[in-house]
Amino acid sequence: MMPAALLAACLACSVLWAQASDADRILALERQLNDQKRQLRDYGGLLHYGSDDSELPPPRPGEDRVIFFGDQITEYWGRDEGTFFPGHPWLNRGVAGQTTDQMLIRFRQDVISLHPKVVVILGGLNDIAGLHGPSSEGTAMDNIMSMADIAKANGIKVIFASLTPVCDCFTKGASRQRWQERISGLNELISKYAKQSGAVYLDYYSAMADDDDMKKELTKDGVMPNEAGYNVMAPLAEKAIAESLQQK
Repeated sequence: MMPAALLAACLACSVLWAQASDADRILALERQLNDQKRQLRDYGGLLHYGSDDSELPPPRPGEDRVIFFGDQITEYWGRDEGTFFPGHPWLNRGVAGQTTDQMLIRFRQDVISLHPKVVVILGGLNDIAGLHGPSSEGTAMDNIMSMADIAKANGIKVIFASLTPVCDCFTKGASRQRWQERISGLNELISKYAKQSGAVYLDYYSAMADDDDMKKELTKDGVMPNEAGYNVMAPLAEKAIAESLQQK
């Protein structure tokens, strides 16, 4: 049976082939093939921050290092402005397109080895979208809990971030309606586990949703936050980090 990721790549290639010119088709196919080769070589994304991690010095005495760990919602945060929480020793370790199982693979390298005091975990949207094949909310939650267990075993406090909402603001139909239902379901699991474990729950969703849809003014495409969206998220993250650092 063809792996789900390769099947998706083939389907994407067929669409590109039908719509593009010959030159565009060749370039698109080459990019698709290179992306698949790269993913097969480094499924967990260990090369993404490998050199940055190895060159990063240990935290200074008294430094409250924080790692923001996640997928594209995290990785693209601050990219347009070229800054990520200036003035804070907070590091971005998001990798676009990753599911929670991939995040778990690189968790020790991109979090534990950097010795933060706090990690903000935001993941699961790509699991729900079926980016690498079908995945349940329960499986995504298991991966998130495993990351949290590893962090706690190494004396790192955990902040569980809710998934951000999505919308069909820029498309016709209700293609993301099922996403929205599943996002709410996974957020409920995350919130309950945060409460049970005594960790801080960072609720982006409530601040960014209107009737369960992402507010149009906060998103670029119905999924990714725009600058206004990240400006809503930033003070919520800062408040959650302050609360987590104060916990004993």
